[in-house]
Amino acid sequence: MITKDMTIGDIIRMYPVTLKVFEKHGLDCYECQVADYEQLEHGAGVHKTDVALLLKELNEAISS
Repeated sequence: MITKDMTIGDIIRMYPVTLKVFEKHGLDCYECQVADYEQLEHGAGVHKTDVALLLKELNEAISS
């Protein structure tokens, strides 16, 4: 399960399928050097993305 406290880099490494979700929300995280240090909640806030919706879609992506 993905949580808002996980770093974006860890999420992408553990669950590559989530890249499509990040891209859908305008987060090109796989190209960002900060992804290894930035928690999902912070990254979503910086990009003005609803973290609850992002988490829902990320978790749906890894469970299907």
